[in-house]
Amino acid sequence: MFDRWKLKDFAPGEGRALGAFTEHFTIDDEWIDISAPGDVYQALVAAGRVQDPFYDQNELTCAWVRDREWWYRVEFLYEQETSLQADERLQLVFEGLDTFATIWLNGQEIGHSSNMFREAVFDVTEQMCLNGPNTLALCFDRPLDRIKDMTAPSWGLPLLDDAGLLGNTGRTLMRKAQFGYGWDFGPDLPTVGIWRPVKLYRQRQAAIAGVHFATEKVDQERDLALISIKVEVEHFAGEGPFTVAFKLTAPGEASEEIAEAQTVLSGESGEDQVAHFSVRVEHPRLWWTPELGEPTLHTLQVSLRQGEVELDQQELQVGIRTLQLDQTPDPAEPGTHFFRFILNNVPIFARGANWLPASSLIGSVPTERYTALLTAARDANMNMLRIWGGGIYEQDQFYALCDQLGILLWHDFMFACGQYPEDNADFVNEVSAEVRYQVKRLRNHPSMALWCGNNESQMIHQMLSSSIPGLPPLSGTLYYDEIMPHTVQANDGHTPYWPGSPFGNGMLEGDYHDWHVWHGFPLPDADNPPAQTSEAPALFLQPTPEAVSFVHYAEDRARFVSEFGMHASPVAETLRRVIPPDQLYHHSPSIDHHNKDNPKNKGDLLMSSVTGLPQNLEEYIDFSMIAQAEGLKFGIEHFRRRKPHCSGSLIWQLNDCWPGFSWSILDYYGFGKASYYYVRRAYAPVLASFQALTDGTVELWLTNDTQCELNDTVVIQYGSFDKGVLREEALQVHIPANGSQPVWQSDILHGAASARHYLLVRSQQEQFPANRHFFTAVKDLERSPAALEFTITSQSEHEMQVNIHASSYAYFVYLSIADEQTHFSDNYFDMSAEDERTIVVSNPARAITPEMLSVAWR
Repeated sequence: MFDRWKLKDFAPGEGRALGAFTEHFTIDDEWIDISAPGDVYQALVAAGRVQDPFYDQNELTCAWVRDREWWYRVEFLYEQETSLQADERLQLVFEGLDTFATIWLNGQEIGHSSNMFREAVFDVTEQMCLNGPNTLALCFDRPLDRIKDMTAPSWGLPLLDDAGLLGNTGRTLMRKAQFGYGWDFGPDLPTVGIWRPVKLYRQRQAAIAGVHFATEKVDQERDLALISIKVEVEHFAGEGPFTVAFKLTAPGEASEEIAEAQTVLSGESGEDQVAHFSVRVEHPRLWWTPELGEPTLHTLQVSLRQGEVELDQQELQVGIRTLQLDQTPDPAEPGTHFFRFILNNVPIFARGANWLPASSLIGSVPTERYTALLTAARDANMNMLRIWGGGIYEQDQFYALCDQLGILLWHDFMFACGQYPEDNADFVNEVSAEVRYQVKRLRNHPSMALWCGNNESQMIHQMLSSSIPGLPPLSGTLYYDEIMPHTVQANDGHTPYWPGSPFGNGMLEGDYHDWHVWHGFPLPDADNPPAQTSEAPALFLQPTPEAVSFVHYAEDRARFVSEFGMHASPVAETLRRVIPPDQLYHHSPSIDHHNKDNPKNKGDLLMSSVTGLPQNLEEYIDFSMIAQAEGLKFGIEHFRRRKPHCSGSLIWQLNDCWPGFSWSILDYYGFGKASYYYVRRAYAPVLASFQALTDGTVELWLTNDTQCELNDTVVIQYGSFDKGVLREEALQVHIPANGSQPVWQSDILHGAASARHYLLVRSQQEQFPANRHFFTAVKDLERSPAALEFTITSQSEHEMQVNIHASSYAYFVYLSIADEQTHFSDNYFDMSAEDERTIVVSNPARAITPEMLSVAWR
């Protein structure tokens, strides 16, 4: 009854003056339809009031939306067979209001909300009309009007404070998605409205206020797990006692019951209570990330009864698993500490990416988009995503999918790249309530691996402090050092907390953001810290082709790289959807508008040392993708070879919030860039990678992230682009579980290799993807134009098989269909002379034909 609303905008203050909150206010034709959850911009597009804000430069014509007062109204019947009793209540719950809202029910003001990141709950027992018409009205104030009397903490630099670097205005003074006012990857489209569900609950006497399921211990030797369950009960009317019961059930058709128990709470009048249970589970089916096992989920049913009457119940999907953050000293690299996650007593290497909101229009993301993106992450062999602190706490279905897919979550609190006020009591209280709400909301998900205080606030402050004498302390540490860790401990106690990302001592301990590639930042030198000067900090250095080259990843000695990446164009089909035909050329006004990073030529700097500069849009798409894909491949392989001294690499970024030019490996519509397929191979649980040494020779490393020993025969080929394979050798290898080590080194023949040669490694038993090594940049390779032959066979209307044969070395072979739901068994790969590949192309949603498919290479 709360999914279809009417929407209208007014000048600030006008709606109230006209009585838009009153019960019998007239709804005229200017009120338009909007769904809830939903998005105002999409409703305006459907009504013809604005054009698609993602197309061309329409973003600019939507700027007026933020300056209006927005009203929602809905009329509904609340039909009940019985009248409310004295010990019953009605609770109206808004799970997400964006952002400054006042709510009326049947003309009576029932409350306010000023934080989009926590639910707003109102007792409407007195205001609700049972079995009769009801009217809800919501007014969303212009955000800047609500913060006009507040002063934002400042770094004193125009490029960093609210009017500058990120194109925002006052974002740090409101508990609102920080990226909405523009970022270096997305548009300036601040959202407004009902962005999460609205629900009405009828409750009697008491309700379940919270459930906490936790695994206290996993003992693999004894094959058992110890579980704790805590049920928090809110007693709001009447007298007890109350019975709290739970049942834990294993998955599968049999739905085997693992444990059940109940206890009685006295339920003294008005007193909230907690029921505690301890459970011993023998032969537990544990929750694992995909490379280690199955992400097994159990069903936990919790009920609250008085006598035979059930007052409340909850059902959760939970996982039996333990997780710790290990920061002990690393004995193999004295002076450093590990930063690694231990899952069920097994150290893991976090292979993953950073997650952005799946759309700038945050209330409009369908479950199908979440499913497609998260499944693509799992299929790319990722076991962790970092929810970035400038976005949102995600919708419920996002976390449920991560649980099902075995994807761990590094979860920032929603603070990013700024200073946040500590001297405003209302703001501090909002942050405290938000943190408590989100920790309790998400603590039961087995995917939750880490709570992190913020994104890059401490990093920026530290960089500025090294250059600006007397810089005041960072405003916001009250949250990162006190409120957040204390709240996590009090309301969870099992999920680790980390103050910020990055945080720690450079590359010696903690996590690290590697932006000396792409942005050209210098690497930290722990032994020689920079002196304080009045010169511009490293944050504002102008990059050069040498500074942004991805070969600098080889210098990285970090413990855990939680951000690194480089730009690439989206696929051509995405550009055709959002760029006018007359602007489909590199650096056109529309294309540069969809690149929010500055300066606009950073991608040119990167391409110049990898592929050379493009001459047209087709080359730009391919060249930027090649530079990104080769760079991510190079970085990931380096980080993984360093295991366990480095224990994680999280690419910036997995996905896009709009169809733009960014660091993503999946573009806005879900098309995989070349980097997606390169990363999928580089993140395979078992990786074979080559490392060039300073003496000109090359090592082959095998990295094994599984719990099984690796025994294999690897075939190493030394070849030339003109003549094919010149030399081949087979090598028996043994790599322990969870290990990484070199297994081969080239001799002088290989050391003399040149731009005409390559190295290739394959697994005879296909235990890892084939990999190759070039001895120079792609643009300097000496190779003849490739020749490919291919045939396309339709297997069904939804599947085709493509057989490809290369008569000479073919680089960057890719297949494409202009439909984002098309799946390729592999893509963007190389083929050596006389190589043959069979690629399966499928699309479950629509019929595909050979005429729709194109095959290209470089």
